[in-house]
Amino acid sequence: MESSIKEILHKYWGYSEFRPAQEQIISSVMAGRDTLALMPTGGGKSLTYQVPTMARKGVCIVVTPLIALMKDQVDRLRKLGISAVAIHSGMSYSKIDIALDNCVYGDVKFLYIAPERLATETFRLRVQRMNVSLLAVDEAHCISQWGYDFRPSYLRIAEVRKMLPEVPILALTASATDMVTKDIMKHLGFKEEHIIRSSFARPNLSYAVRHTDDKNEQLLRIVNNVTGSGIVYMQSREGCEQVATFLQENGISASYYHAGLPHAEREIRQEEWTSGKTRIVVATNAFGMGIDKADVRFVVHYTMSDSLESYYQEAGRAGRDGKRSYAVMLVASNDSSRISKHFSDEFPPLEQIKLIYEKVCDYVQVAVGDGLYASYIFNIHDFCRREHIHISRVRAALKLLQQNNYLTLTEEVDNPARIIFTTGRDDLYKIRVCQDELDNIIRVILRLYDGVFTEFRSIDEKQIAAISGYTIDKVRELLKRMWQMRIIRYIPANTTPILFFNEERLPTNDLYISPESYTHRLRLTQERFENVLRYIGNEQSCRSVMMQNYFGDTDTTVCGVCDICINKKKEINNKSNSLEDKVLTLIREQNLTSRELCRLIKHDPQEIASAVEKLKAEDKIYADRGGKLIIIE
Repeated sequence: MESSIKEILHKYWGYSEFRPAQEQIISSVMAGRDTLALMPTGGGKSLTYQVPTMARKGVCIVVTPLIALMKDQVDRLRKLGISAVAIHSGMSYSKIDIALDNCVYGDVKFLYIAPERLATETFRLRVQRMNVSLLAVDEAHCISQWGYDFRPSYLRIAEVRKMLPEVPILALTASATDMVTKDIMKHLGFKEEHIIRSSFARPNLSYAVRHTDDKNEQLLRIVNNVTGSGIVYMQSREGCEQVATFLQENGISASYYHAGLPHAEREIRQEEWTSGKTRIVVATNAFGMGIDKADVRFVVHYTMSDSLESYYQEAGRAGRDGKRSYAVMLVASNDSSRISKHFSDEFPPLEQIKLIYEKVCDYVQVAVGDGLYASYIFNIHDFCRREHIHISRVRAALKLLQQNNYLTLTEEVDNPARIIFTTGRDDLYKIRVCQDELDNIIRVILRLYDGVFTEFRSIDEKQIAAISGYTIDKVRELLKRMWQMRIIRYIPANTTPILFFNEERLPTNDLYISPESYTHRLRLTQERFENVLRYIGNEQSCRSVMMQNYFGDTDTTVCGVCDICINKKKEINNKSNSLEDKVLTLIREQNLTSRELCRLIKHDPQEIASAVEKLKAEDKIYADRGGKLIIIE
């Protein structure tokens, strides 16, 4: 088996050896054991399910909430000649059907699926007919109510597991405390507890905290003192733009990246940074998933993180090539009070959550009793403008609604154009008789798509153009004209988040947000932030050891490269130097024995002895036969 998996590793990925813990995890999976793998960011998690899948017949189902990561992995596998598909809430029903059919009847090796899709009847009917070799759960901490990113849709994995009782499960996470690991194994129905831990130590990564009220000046100092590319993380979009401009004004190649940029613009900026055309990207946490850049020399958190889990993941994007890199958190005197206020915004009153739920349902036009397992394009910025509600309050309400399993707001995806006819068939016939261009386009649409009179349907404007003989621009012009004539409602192709309804819309009075879960989430959030405060306030313990202990590592050693370790080395050197100076000063006045020195200098005798030995080794003093220490002139 060992030679088989190494041959596969070399054949498809070009590596001759596995990273630490990878081979152990793969062997466990190949032996059919349920396995929970704790691996740090950049540790090569994907290979632990990809290699064993290529070693056996059948398809691997990979559950992940990150659409960008899905697309990235599918693209990479296809470039290697491996068949892979993805299913998420931004896809049309027909595309989902085709992808699932290919998993049943085709040669697909990897099916990436968003957790909310596990509950749909379409998936459940097909999965029982698939030859599934492995069930891999990425971001497995999302299944635990104790985890920092709990998603109730992950609890559906246990139901899928029951349909595939003989299929081993591999749960993967880069950030789970002991309490969370136990919760993961319980909810996924592990036959026995089995954890493989890869060390969370990053020996080449130097952690540091800088306390300053002039973050720009401190950032500039870091950027000028550390060569190579870097990431600067901010909380707000406006902050990203301002800091990027500040760096540019100081002659540094920098750009900004956040979810408010058009999709194509984001891709260009990421590619320019990845290729080295841009040295620094200033970004919100929307940046980072799926990036493949090993030589990031520094990650600076301009805004203080609100949890060690997110900080570890984001800081871990530095130094994946194993070379010395830096993770620096900048902390101002008012940061903790500002984040405390942010927490109060994150937990709006229960009545306001209900009101936002009602307004969101109205905005996407879902009636009471409708919407089960349906997806809707949701422009959160447009919604906030219309309803005059601050975006942070809306995001917080949606997060709490998600944690109570009512709906899921996905990350931004490329959404196809959608239409629904608002004109009856009889009136439509009159329009077709009067206008040739519209007649042609309507005929093509009706031939290609059914159900367009009853619900929004995704359409492919390129396909319509090819069959109608019009250009794509002409097709869009005709669709807009039909929209203006109120023949159809037309939503052009765009890049926005998708709102997925896990349950049908309830009457607002029936919506139940458990007060216990609400206060429980608030307490967990505050506890995580308190751990961050302990981390930034620490002046004694190695930061790497603190991080490892937080994630359950017990076999730890000090890193020697974080700011705490470096300061301790300086203190020791300073003490040593001052001690040696004292010894030399006293001996110049009078030849003394080591015992006599210890009586005169109030210091640890062992350290005095070490100072004496160092001075001897440097040929600055020697001891005569009577033990007296004498200066060598």
